[in-house]
Amino acid sequence: MNYDALIPVIRRLAIEAGAKIMDIYNSDDFDIKVKSDDSPVTAADEAADAIISAGLRASFGDVMLVTEEQAESHKAKGDTFLIVDPLDGTKEFIHRRGDFTVNIAYVENGVPQRGVVYAPAKNRMFFTRADGQAVEETGDFALDVIGETREINVADSDNAALFVVASKSHRDQATDDYISKYSVKDMKSAGSSLKFCLVATGEADIYPRVGRTMEWDTAAGHAVLLGAGGDVVRFDDHTPLKYGKEDFANPFFIAYAPKVDLKGA
Repeated sequence: MNYDALIPVIRRLAIEAGAKIMDIYNSDDFDIKVKSDDSPVTAADEAADAIISAGLRASFGDVMLVTEEQAESHKAKGDTFLIVDPLDGTKEFIHRRGDFTVNIAYVENGVPQRGVVYAPAKNRMFFTRADGQAVEETGDFALDVIGETREINVADSDNAALFVVASKSHRDQATDDYISKYSVKDMKSAGSSLKFCLVATGEADIYPRVGRTMEWDTAAGHAVLLGAGGDVVRFDDHTPLKYGKEDFANPFFIAYAPKVDLKGA
C-alpha cells in the first residue's frame, strides 16, 4: 500500500461521509431500522457507507474491503484489508449525543497500520500521517487540503492517578470491577472510537472494553493509538489485538498508554 496515496483518500471520504451524516442528523426525523443482530441502523449509516465504499473501490479496487453495512463482505478472509464503520456509535447518533464517528482503516498482516477517525458533530478529526505518526487536524476540514495538524502522543501516565475512559452506552459491572483494580484520579465516558483517540491524545490513560465489539469498531481508533505511541491488547492474556479474525469479532481488550501497569483480568 502506498500510504502517501491512501491518507488523503481516506481523510476525504471520512469528511464527505461526515457531511452526509450531519445532514441527516440535523433533519427533523430519520428512520431507524433493526438489523439481524438487533443493532440499530439508520439512513445515515447506509448513505455514509455508500460514499466510502465507492471511493475506496475506485482508488484501491484490488484491496479487500470489509464494511459493517455490507454483510457479504464479512465472509472475506485475509489479514490485509481496508475496513470501515461508516457510522460508529449509531446509538449516540439516534439519541443526538454527538459521540459518533466515521472510521476507516487499513490493516496489514493483522495490524491496523493507518486510519482516520472523524467525529463530525464534535469537529474532531484524528488520523495517521503517511509516516505513521498520529495527528489531530483542526480547522475547516477542506476536502482536498489537509489543514493545520498537531502531533498527538499518549500520556506519561502516573499509576497513582490514572484517567480512565469507558463506554457511554455499554458500561457494566464487569468493566467497573476491572477499573477498580487501578488507582483512578478521574473517569470519563465517551461513545464510539473516540475512546481510543482520548488515550491517543493523553486525555485518558486507559480504556478497558469488557464487551462485544467488531473489528470495524476498533481498527481506525487502534491505528491512531498505535501512531500516538499506545497499544491495544487482549483482556485475557495481554497479547496484541490482531485483525482478520473469524467473523471479524474481537475479544475483550484494553487500550492504553504504555506507562500504565496493566492488571490481570
